[in-house]
Amino acid sequence: MPLTNPQLENSFNKIISVIKSCKTISQLEGASRMVENFKTLYKEVGYPKVLSYSLNRAIKRKKL
Repeated sequence: MPLTNPQLENSFNKIISVIKSCKTISQLEGASRMVENFKTLYKEVGYPKVLSYSLNRAIKRKKL
């Protein structure tokens, strides 16, 4: 998913990597907090809502 803001893209990709690497429930809970922090931080500058949906979907799809 190409984004115009490199910092936004790096943050998004980092969170996706963290979600994919989760092996325990507590790690997944930490990743969920990262998603919420991402939304809070980038809400100020505006970001495509599809990123929010993608992160939420990635959390829900992760099976431990």
